[in-house]
Amino acid sequence: MGANLESKVVIVTGGGRGIGRAIADACAEEGAKVVVADRGLALDGSSPDPAVAEEAASAIRAQGGEALAVTESVAVKAGADAIIDAAISEWGRLDGVVCCAGILRHRPFLELTESDFDAVIATHLKGHFLMYQAALSRMVQQGSGGSLIGISSGYVLGDPARTPYRAAKAGIVALTKSVAMAGAEHKVRANVISPIADTRMTQASQLPIKMPPEDVAPMAVYLLSDRAAGISGEVYGVSGTSIAIWEDPHERRSIRNPVRWTQDGIDANMAWLRAGVPDRQPPVPPLPETAQPIAEPDG
Repeated sequence: MGANLESKVVIVTGGGRGIGRAIADACAEEGAKVVVADRGLALDGSSPDPAVAEEAASAIRAQGGEALAVTESVAVKAGADAIIDAAISEWGRLDGVVCCAGILRHRPFLELTESDFDAVIATHLKGHFLMYQAALSRMVQQGSGGSLIGISSGYVLGDPARTPYRAAKAGIVALTKSVAMAGAEHKVRANVISPIADTRMTQASQLPIKMPPEDVAPMAVYLLSDRAAGISGEVYGVSGTSIAIWEDPHERRSIRNPVRWTQDGIDANMAWLRAGVPDRQPPVPPLPETAQPIAEPDG
């Protein structure tokens, strides 16, 4: 076991499977006491199974770590509060939260129902909000700072088959940046990881992704650790053994008119304004420049 998170108490929502499970295991291996918060839901949010969280927590304990299983819902305030309270009751403090809980309603846009949209937004976006708020409140009381991590896979891409999921993930980025500002004076930092990994969700979407979820865990551990004390309000992409930092959306170019624009005026300048912008959004963003690490990873 390592010691990068020694004596820290970390909550991982959705910690029973996939990326959440990989992060929970890695946190325990680095010395953290871990709350595995997972309702054990089917991918569509149905059929809760409390054994999922308990199995993950038991596996950590079997390896000599400390872990507690909680099966409350992040989508309601009472559930989020109960998850925070469980950590405090068991270990007396809270140092980090990683929000991995999520569901998926995979339907074409015109077939989506209001309940589909509400369920996905509630688990992902509202779930992040409730966990962030409850955790930040506790960390402010403690006065010892902390780290909050949101998970926002694919937030830069539209997808008509997963509209509420993409909308929630984009919202999580803006939410997390706001929380980073709110927590700054209290030394509570908030960041986002945008992972690509082989999980139930990617398998259900038939995406050809083979990178294991365990590849995402080291970045989460780093952002939870004291080594990342000066990092907040940022978005990091993790895909296999590649780590990227994402820029905020920014103005590409602009043109100013001395008077209010006319339709003809806009049309005459649109080709210049949109130069380099594809007519349709590509299925995947262009690959960014990739550099070799400045040092080989430890072991």
